[in-house]
Amino acid sequence: MCLALHPINSKSQPPPLSFVQFRAQALQARLHFAQCHLQAPTGINCKIGPLGVITRVFKVLGLTVQGASVEFERDFFVKSFHVTSFDGKKLEDVEDLERIRKSLVEAIDGVAKAEKMFGLMDGFLKNDPMSLQKDILDHVEYTVARSRFNFDDFEAFQILRSSTCFLIFKTHIIRMQALSHSVRDSLIERWHDTHQHFKKQDPKRLYFLSLEFLMGRSLSNSVINLGIRDEYAEALSQLGFEYEVLSEQEGDAALGNGGLARLSACQMDSLATLDYPVWGYGLRYQYDLFRQVIVDGYQHEQPDYWLNFGNPWEIERIQVSYSVKTSKLSHHLIEFLMNKFYGMVEEKASNGVKYKVWTPGETVEAVAYDNPIPGYGTRNAINLRLWAAKPSGQYDLESYNTGDYINAIVNRQKAETISYVLYPDDRPYQGKELRLRQQYFFVSASVQGIIRRFKDVHDYFDEFPDKVAFQINDTHPSLAIVEIMYDINHCFMEDLKRQIGQDYSKLERMSIVEEGIVKSIRMANLSIICSHTVNGVSKVHFELLKTRLFKDFYDLLSQKFQYKTNGVTQRRWIVVSNPGLCSLISKWLGIEAWIRNVDLLAGLQEHASNPVLQQEWRMTKTINKMRLADYIETSTGVKVSLDAMFDVQVKRIHEYKRQLLNILGIVYRYDCIKNMNKSDRKKVVPLVCIIGGKAAPGYEVAKKIIKLCHAVAEKVNNDDDVGDLLKVVFIPDYNVSVSELVIPGSDLSQHISTVGHEASGTGSMKFLMNGCLLLATADGSTVEIIEEIGAENMFLVGAKLHEDPQSGDKPAPRVSIPFIRVVSTSVHYATLWRTTKIYKLGADFSSYLEAQAMADRVFVNKEKWTCMSILSTAGSGKFSSDRTIEEYAKNAWRIEPCRCPS
Repeated sequence: MCLALHPINSKSQPPPLSFVQFRAQALQARLHFAQCHLQAPTGINCKIGPLGVITRVFKVLGLTVQGASVEFERDFFVKSFHVTSFDGKKLEDVEDLERIRKSLVEAIDGVAKAEKMFGLMDGFLKNDPMSLQKDILDHVEYTVARSRFNFDDFEAFQILRSSTCFLIFKTHIIRMQALSHSVRDSLIERWHDTHQHFKKQDPKRLYFLSLEFLMGRSLSNSVINLGIRDEYAEALSQLGFEYEVLSEQEGDAALGNGGLARLSACQMDSLATLDYPVWGYGLRYQYDLFRQVIVDGYQHEQPDYWLNFGNPWEIERIQVSYSVKTSKLSHHLIEFLMNKFYGMVEEKASNGVKYKVWTPGETVEAVAYDNPIPGYGTRNAINLRLWAAKPSGQYDLESYNTGDYINAIVNRQKAETISYVLYPDDRPYQGKELRLRQQYFFVSASVQGIIRRFKDVHDYFDEFPDKVAFQINDTHPSLAIVEIMYDINHCFMEDLKRQIGQDYSKLERMSIVEEGIVKSIRMANLSIICSHTVNGVSKVHFELLKTRLFKDFYDLLSQKFQYKTNGVTQRRWIVVSNPGLCSLISKWLGIEAWIRNVDLLAGLQEHASNPVLQQEWRMTKTINKMRLADYIETSTGVKVSLDAMFDVQVKRIHEYKRQLLNILGIVYRYDCIKNMNKSDRKKVVPLVCIIGGKAAPGYEVAKKIIKLCHAVAEKVNNDDDVGDLLKVVFIPDYNVSVSELVIPGSDLSQHISTVGHEASGTGSMKFLMNGCLLLATADGSTVEIIEEIGAENMFLVGAKLHEDPQSGDKPAPRVSIPFIRVVSTSVHYATLWRTTKIYKLGADFSSYLEAQAMADRVFVNKEKWTCMSILSTAGSGKFSSDRTIEEYAKNAWRIEPCRCPS
């Protein structure tokens, strides 16, 4: 193969003034002509031939191909391209010709190397048990560096997935590493193919920005989405290990807290499954929220360094880093928060044109860590990129020159604290500063990466809105919007004055900058003004945005406001966490297609009264209750009866979520049992009250609620008169993995937030999918759950939002005597008494007790309870995150699926 580049001198040549000859053996010509299309054919393994590469080089160099011809010389063919400069001029400069020749040679050499690599790697990894066993053992020996003849249980698991748990026994670590790497091989294979396909097709991409991703365990979810769960189970069985045992050893990647973080994880799963071209962005916290330890009934927070033993799912991209330029904070910065964030913007002028220049005070490097997210039933695997803060390569020369070497090193290491911890305590000044630094660091690195990726294939920023969509999850990433904040606010306020006149009260409410002695920035106002779509996350939430929270904005900008009710992924919350129910559903529907099309669950409605299904349904629930009961005894020491109703409230501890109402109800029930005679006690439905969740470190009221719960549990659980009629359990350190035990094993689930306070509430959806009956207020998405399954299949508490007597001018109803008595015996802190008034516990207490009594009556009727349970699962289709994502894609992001060919 040879290349020759010549200027054209012959008078007989056509107008083009230079040509390139490509010469190769004729035997290879057929192969190359089959591959050499100017645009590569569709497919994963398509290759661009040398001729296609040459034309692309011409395009990059700004040359125009005027014509081409082919001639054969014995065993060779010669392909001639006639080219000119972009303006049609002749190419005669010797240095230019040599530069073009070198570019072509390098490109052709790259094709040869690529073809050799394709030959070595053509085809996908095999998933038969023998191949998987070899892959696992190879990782034991070559990745984990342990003898394949001497590795224990934990070594096997780590090949499958790195554990983030704080494991005490070193022997467990090795087993988990080998298995995790084996699965990651298949993930990476799909991940590379997907992003090559995205790059080739160049669709409009979504960039999903969230400071929280509560991913939980990745092992079970990955092997199910990859479709290789059974193959791995068989392969491990033949090696002497049980898949179920190994998968239980994985720890949580808990880079978030509560509904927003778990929602982000569900949405990433749906985005991958539905083939949308997406990148997720977040922070790689070294410490997640915290590990909750209960001592004498009090919550204590301990560091949860989930990266102690590495994370094999992630791919460190040392070569992908961006400089985030900030300045050292003055003590007064917090008064202005984002007014003068980490540096100065100076206005300069050149040739009469004004422009802004950013002057940073310090530089931090954002290093990328990529985490492949596989879709179900597709070859697509998208990316979640997490940023870690590292010291900049730049040195503080002034410190070095003055001999202050140690201080210079210490200052550089402080950079890493930006990505140390999820949600630092923001009560002290340092906590506020760190949160602000995190948000700026996160959005700066992400936006730099997004723009770089756009510029790789696009020359003009006019195309940016057609190729890029941003999802700002909550207001945390809203700094992505800003460069010069006061200018944005000034322009908006001047435009607003022209529309509404001198209504200073409304102007003040709608301003991004809140004026006063201490100025602050209203991030919600900023987000509304600068975004093209503002989304409510349930029908109730949408009404609150319109009529209360942002009424002024809605009156002016109603076209921006939409709502798309949140959802959760059935793959995590049924297929992974409740395999028994998954198999039962597939059996009775006769298909597994519901795993991608969850609306098919509605087919269970016609079988809801079938006694055979009901019996199998109850058996599945009993098995799940056994698993949960074992976990409760192991983690708390409390032994519970499987005949009891498992009544569960697990969520972030907060006054508006009203765990206190639940506890007061427990006290009332205990008091009633104590005052019954023995014959009446035989009629009582045994109840296990399960509460779990974390209180924010600085949230003293929430911590007192946890203490009260433990005080009540100690009293109730040690009363022999009550016995199994009532047990109270607080599950410590509640997380995603624990929820995968709790949710399938629950009979009744409480979602009793004060009406008007819960935006959506995705927890209720997870319980609904698993056939757990709901005891709930008509708040957030519960209103839509009522529409789907009917109020007769739930136990409702309190008034609806428009009926709430305390939301209007009507006087509040009198609190009941039982409520006063219970509070007087239970609440010893003034702060908790305040909670009962603000969050309307007294107003709803009687209704709450009535709902509990109704649940008791239905529970003893096994056929009715089971029918309601089946109908709950059958009516949960609307609450899949797949539906949520499709609505976002169509109505907000305007992106289309980009399916990677199989």
